[in-house]
Amino acid sequence: MPTKLIPLLAFVLTCGACAKPAVVPVPSDLIICANINRGYVIGSTIVTTNGLFRLDAAGVWRHFGYNDTTITAVAFDPRDHAVIYTAALNGLWRSLDGGDSWRLLNSWDLTEGLDVAVDPNAPDHVYLAHTAGVAVSTDRGDTLEHRNQGLPERGRYAKTIEVDRTTAGRVLVGCETGVYLTENAGRDWRRVLPATATVNDVQQSPHDPAHWIAATDGQGVWASHDRGLTWQRLVALADAHAYYNVAFDPTTPGRIVVGGWHPGVWTSEDGGKTWTDRNAGLPENPRAWRVGVHPQTGRLYASIVEESLYYSDDFGRTWQPDVLEGSLVNCFVSLPRAQR
Repeated sequence: MPTKLIPLLAFVLTCGACAKPAVVPVPSDLIICANINRGYVIGSTIVTTNGLFRLDAAGVWRHFGYNDTTITAVAFDPRDHAVIYTAALNGLWRSLDGGDSWRLLNSWDLTEGLDVAVDPNAPDHVYLAHTAGVAVSTDRGDTLEHRNQGLPERGRYAKTIEVDRTTAGRVLVGCETGVYLTENAGRDWRRVLPATATVNDVQQSPHDPAHWIAATDGQGVWASHDRGLTWQRLVALADAHAYYNVAFDPTTPGRIVVGGWHPGVWTSEDGGKTWTDRNAGLPENPRAWRVGVHPQTGRLYASIVEESLYYSDDFGRTWQPDVLEGSLVNCFVSLPRAQR
C-alpha cells in the first residue's frame, strides 16, 4: 500500500552556520542532512556541524545524529521513524534510536554509498546504490549482498535508486548507462532507458505512480507514464545541460522542478509539457545542485553550489535566501508515515 506523507522533509546539506543540537528533540516541519562545508577561510578556524538537521517550530535548524561530511542520502523506516539509514562514502549506516547511536553495516568491500531507499511495502528491505552497483539487505541492514545481475560490467556506477511504492521489490536505479528496473528485489535487472550519460536522479510522482522522471548528465530529462517501462525525452528542456535533480510538488499535481549545472532551476506546472526558467532572484548563472518541495506547504527549495540554500513560496517566481548560508544540500526526502 502507498505510504502517507506527513509535513516533514529530509535533505542532505552542508552547513557552516547552523544552530547547535537541541538537548530535547523539537517537533519540526523539515529534516536535513549536512555534508560538505564550503565556508573555507584561509588562516581561520571554522566550526562546522554536518549530518542530519531538523527545523523546529521557531525556524531554527537543530542537529541530530552523527557529524559526517560524506553523507549523500537518508531514508527512514515507514513503520518506525527512529530507524534511520544514511548512505555515505564509507557505506551504509543505521540508527535504531532516532540518531542517538549509529552502526556501520558494511565491510570494507562495499563503500561509497550514493543513495539509499527503503521498500515501503517490505520495510526490512533496504537498497544501497553505490559506485559498484547495488547492494540489498532483507533484514534491515544486518546483512548486505551485491545484486548486480543484469547491470553492465562497465557503467555499473549507481547514482540514484527509487522503490516503486505500489509494488514490493520493484525498484529503478540510475547508472552511467541508463535506468535499470528490477521486479524481484534486485535479483536481476534489465535496462529500460538506454543512455550514454550518467542518470543522476529518478523520481516517482506522488500523484500518479505510473509517472516517473529521470534527470541525466548531458542527455536531458526523460519521463515515463507506464511505471518506467518506456521513456520519452522532454523536448522543452535543453539536452546538453547537466540535470542533477528532479522533484515533484506533493501539494499540487502537475508541478515539477528540475535543477542543474547551467540551466539552474526550471519548473513545469503541466506535468512536464512546458517549462519556465525560474532563475530570476538566484545568484548569477546558478548551479542548482539539489531542488526539493515541502510536502505540506509547497515551498520550493534550491541549493546553489558555492552559494546557499534558497526558498520560494510562489514556485520559483521569487526567491529568498535561507538562514543556512554556505550550505550545500545533497538530497530532499519526505518522511513517511506508517502505511494506511
